[in-house]
Amino acid sequence: MSRSRFRIKHLVLGLAVGGAALAPIGQAAAKDVRDMVVAGGCFWCVESDFESVPGVIEAVSGYTGGSTRNPTYRQVTSGTTGHYEAVKISYDADVIGYDKLIHLFFRSIDPTDAGGQFCDRGSSYRTAIFVANAQERAIAQAQLDIAQRQLGKPIVTPILDAQAFYLAEDYHQDYYKSSDLTFTRGGLKTHAEAYDFYRKGCGRDARVGALWGADAPFVHHGK
Repeated sequence: MSRSRFRIKHLVLGLAVGGAALAPIGQAAAKDVRDMVVAGGCFWCVESDFESVPGVIEAVSGYTGGSTRNPTYRQVTSGTTGHYEAVKISYDADVIGYDKLIHLFFRSIDPTDAGGQFCDRGSSYRTAIFVANAQERAIAQAQLDIAQRQLGKPIVTPILDAQAFYLAEDYHQDYYKSSDLTFTRGGLKTHAEAYDFYRKGCGRDARVGALWGADAPFVHHGK
């Protein structure tokens, strides 16, 4: 990614103080816990969207699809590692199915954009679905075909074989709701405040809403 390009996300990163703790939600009560991995641009946003879905236990940010072991955020966003910003979503299959989650995923992104997502440009912000077996691949392909017919446009989101998933740095986890502090151009803000500014400024909800209309499940109206 070009360092000269103005990117709203980098304005709110600044110096993160502390890290968000990872806490599984309701995992003890779940009977059939499964994982899925998707890349939908900014992993903060994918976490925020899918942790609101009934049946999802947790979503964690990380990197996958590249060649570098244990990459850092700086390495990944430089575009040199081949990794995507990705999210591993743990869900209770007795409550929600893989097909429904993929249905929601397509409608939370712009799957017609091959160059990134919204204001975030470059290879690390491309979209993708990472499948663990033939059954997941078949389901993902069926959902892709449905989404493509609905949009009437070619979908460029690839369906790829699952690869090693590396957790992102602690401060990225649950960024959207964290009370940890970061320095921004507007002064000292919580991560949650910085995230709200980023999501609105990056145009994610505006574009998803324009593309999918009433079928966009996570658009933050009024923000």
